[in-house]
Amino acid sequence: MRKKSPALLTSIFFMVSLLILSALAGCGAGAAPGTPPTGQTPAATTPAGTDTPATPDAPETPPPAGAATVAFVDSAGREVEVPAQITRVSPSGALAQMFIQALAPDLLVSIAGDFSAAAEPYIAENLRQLPVVGQFYGTDNLNIEEIASIGPELVIDIGEPKSSIVEDMDSITDALAIPAVHITATLATTGDAFRALGELLGREAAAERIAAFCDTAYADALAIMAQVGEDNKVPLLYLLGDGGLNVIAATSFHAELIDLIADNIAKVDSPSSRGTGNEVDLEQLLLWDPEVIIFGPDSIYDTVAADTVWQQMKAIQNGAYYEIPLGPYNWMGIPPSVNRFLGMLWLPKLLYPEYANYDLYEKAAEYYKLFYDFDLSRDNYDQLTAKALPAGQR
Repeated sequence: MRKKSPALLTSIFFMVSLLILSALAGCGAGAAPGTPPTGQTPAATTPAGTDTPATPDAPETPPPAGAATVAFVDSAGREVEVPAQITRVSPSGALAQMFIQALAPDLLVSIAGDFSAAAEPYIAENLRQLPVVGQFYGTDNLNIEEIASIGPELVIDIGEPKSSIVEDMDSITDALAIPAVHITATLATTGDAFRALGELLGREAAAERIAAFCDTAYADALAIMAQVGEDNKVPLLYLLGDGGLNVIAATSFHAELIDLIADNIAKVDSPSSRGTGNEVDLEQLLLWDPEVIIFGPDSIYDTVAADTVWQQMKAIQNGAYYEIPLGPYNWMGIPPSVNRFLGMLWLPKLLYPEYANYDLYEKAAEYYKLFYDFDLSRDNYDQLTAKALPAGQR
């Protein structure tokens, strides 16, 4: 991932400082901590399927009496002074947004990007209307000036720590004159990441409920794979892109889930750290010749059966190819955030149904309620998994 240059951020800092001073000059002198800038109102949570915003949750752990700020040690080891009662946050990108969206959507005042059409049925209207400010990593288009005009109290980054994470978080803090914190989250540590986020935001009890779900799903996946055995993992490729010629390569951060559940035979010299994966050619796919192929949403799943070149692969010949469910996000990642826990439930059910002896619909319904406050109907589920499972396994 590219990182912001110090020179660019220094320039931005001076521009933003003038903007912030101008904004402060227009605010009332007696404004309470967390009061939004003039003309702005805090976001409120609207449960899916309703039009009336819900009352935001009160912090479960009240701040120390009289304290304006408290110290928080983030996953990068930085001791950061944050507001004692946080009411307005911006995510650094889509990964962080999905964590905050699950735990404290009422605190979000911006989003990283527009929600897709596939996401809209599952996402509350008020969240879909929040201003889009880009993200620090990946697309590398975080709009510092827009964030400053919105006036969050904190920027939260969650996910894979880059080697430059301390410098990156400090640069955001310097440019905005508000704190930025990082919380590391991998598949194995997602539960603890939610606990850290709950501590930061004063939502410990709600965070523990989500963390427990993640811990259980991960432990169950490990137990299934222990029964399967390393030597019996199914050789698999995860293909995406318009032509199906991009692979999520083994050992990349985006391949963390695939590498856990399957024998990811996409071995390349330099695994991409981007969600677009590594581009290869059909000749390479024929050489790999996987037993199972999973296609990303909006790839070429619908056309490969009639293609004479693709027909040469045994996965296509045997009908052992599937399309990853999409809604509100890709179940296998992109971005590689909490959505991967749906993939962690789906992929073992697809590849090892004799060991994954749970009702996938029930598990998925529990997930959607917990993470999106959405009541997943059987019809919803059937639509999501129509191309993702053999008919007898749904």
